[in-house]
Amino acid sequence: MPVTNLPVLDDARLQLDDGVATLTFCRHDVRNALTGTRLVDDIIATVDWVNACVDSEAKDGPRVLVITGEGSAFCAGGNIKDMAAQNDAFAGSPQELAQKYKQGIQRMPLAMQRLKVPAIAAINGPAIGAGFDLCNMCDLRIAASSAKFGETFVNLGLIPGDGGAWYLQRLISPQRAAELTFSGRVFGAAEALEYGILLQVSEPESLLADAAALAKSLASKPSFALRMSKQLMRQAQTQPLDEFLETCGEIQGQCHHHPEHLVAVNRMLESFKK
Repeated sequence: MPVTNLPVLDDARLQLDDGVATLTFCRHDVRNALTGTRLVDDIIATVDWVNACVDSEAKDGPRVLVITGEGSAFCAGGNIKDMAAQNDAFAGSPQELAQKYKQGIQRMPLAMQRLKVPAIAAINGPAIGAGFDLCNMCDLRIAASSAKFGETFVNLGLIPGDGGAWYLQRLISPQRAAELTFSGRVFGAAEALEYGILLQVSEPESLLADAAALAKSLASKPSFALRMSKQLMRQAQTQPLDEFLETCGEIQGQCHHHPEHLVAVNRMLESFKK
């Protein structure tokens, strides 16, 4: 079955090449901020499209998603000028604001959590606040050496309203996550690599090529096993061991009966003959 048409996006660009979908934020005029733009809607539309392709078993569909930014920033998170003016997403009573978060930016982590293929953040510049949290919602992260990071909400008298605290302390130690959240400090790519937030640091000019190479390597793997491996990694965070092992057995049974399994086994046997 052919891949469905690419979704129409407002503030981002989506490309598909050899099983790798690349979502590029195109609001460099506001440093790719997530509020005051349609980027959250674009992320959700992209996730829904990827999952629809997976569900339809589209042969030429996306098997990996890369997210990056155009311009000098990856994503600046919330628009501080809108916060100061207390307009749009930042206007209303506490109850109204809670609803706006639920109906707005909180849709992003829920979408990223239901994404069925591996996601790679290719972080071309500063990833601050909710932009940093978006990186941590991806499975893998590589960054330009010039990138900056920060869980900076406390500096604005706020908390990570997009669920960032849920992700950060699962990614790194709870103590380091607490320090970054309580201090709101901005730190560089080398420090992010040291903490295990980043898989790799690249030179700015080679970042996208490095991300594409990593994505294509993953996309070359048996697609069903790749997706199920991602699902298991997520479930392992919350399931007790006995339940998790039962899940593993059920999925492994499906893998043994999937056509890709025997193709992969025979390919490996042939490689032993060389």
